[in-house]
Amino acid sequence: MPDPSTLLLFSGAALALIVIPGPAVLYILAQSVEHGRRAGVLSALGVATGGLVHIVAAAVGISALVVSSAVAFSAVKYAGAGYLLYLGIRRLLDRAPREERVARAARPGLIFRRGVIVNVLNPKTALFFLAFLPQFVDPDHGPVLGQILVLGTTFVLLALLSDSLYALGAGAIAARIRRRSRRAQDAGRYAGAAVYLGLGTATALASRHQ
Repeated sequence: MPDPSTLLLFSGAALALIVIPGPAVLYILAQSVEHGRRAGVLSALGVATGGLVHIVAAAVGISALVVSSAVAFSAVKYAGAGYLLYLGIRRLLDRAPREERVARAARPGLIFRRGVIVNVLNPKTALFFLAFLPQFVDPDHGPVLGQILVLGTTFVLLALLSDSLYALGAGAIAARIRRRSRRAQDAGRYAGAAVYLGLGTATALASRHQ
């Protein structure tokens, strides 16, 4: 268990990084804009769950193996990129009536699972945790595995709080705009597709040496 001063320092450093919107926040914002606040919060929960998967993987050494292996890193990277690009293209090509399209895409279980998958298949998340967490680990304060799990879980919970606030804010603003303009309803669809395609491209271009 990290000592209180280390945990406090870690929390401050984590918050400084978390408040800067990154790819996960863009994904969550896209869900909130298109499907509402509930979808945004569910996406944030899914992303957080995916983050916990990365924390456990980092603690037991799996992330280090993936990052050190060009083949494994590429496999995860292209799987994640392909999934995001698939979601974006499918969103653009879906010609079903809007009500049917929204009802299908807004299923809670589907939104949560997509959040998990998007984060789990992001190799840059594994890179980040491998670079960030060890800086706050002190072998003199107990097992390293336990410290990594505590620090990682703390980071994920702080990120979940921040992401949920982004989701609630974006969802509230989007709801007001949608009530005033039907065009804005369709704009949310294209904005979501653009986010998927952009994140997919960024993931495909990710490097182990970044």
